[in-house]
Amino acid sequence: MAPVTSSYEVTSSIPPARLFKATILEEKHLHKILPQGVKSVEILEGDGGVGTIKLTTFVDGGEHKTAKQRVDGIDKEKFTYSYTVLEADGFNDVIEKICCVIKFEPSADGGSICKTTNTYHPKSGAQIGEEHLKGGKEMGLGMVKAVEAYLHANPTAYN
Repeated sequence: MAPVTSSYEVTSSIPPARLFKATILEEKHLHKILPQGVKSVEILEGDGGVGTIKLTTFVDGGEHKTAKQRVDGIDKEKFTYSYTVLEADGFNDVIEKICCVIKFEPSADGGSICKTTNTYHPKSGAQIGEEHLKGGKEMGLGMVKAVEAYLHANPTAYN
């Protein structure tokens, strides 16, 4: 089966630079922003830039336990981040990898539009189900909204 691509957008009242910093540049602090979902983000290899391998550990009782990803690109001026999910429990039997591109753009009201494109690469003979696409979208939407809520509650954080 050929790769399957899913794209979605989510709006936020937070400006792109601040949302990018909290969500991408300071990702190691996501457990403070999303304690209900993320236990930790650990760098396994690299310095945080392109080529870095990270391990995200999710809280106990959630749908997923861990996900390993590689940073493929980061543009701090254009607020763009690309990465590849190399391993994640729950899809290793079906999906070889997921290539993700996230871009934070300014919206007319001073907030952001977070545009995400995920390309799912199935293992030989496997089928990508709608549940995989829906799960990725829900996780992304939930994360942006949780970060937005945290930043509203903590107006001096990540400025």
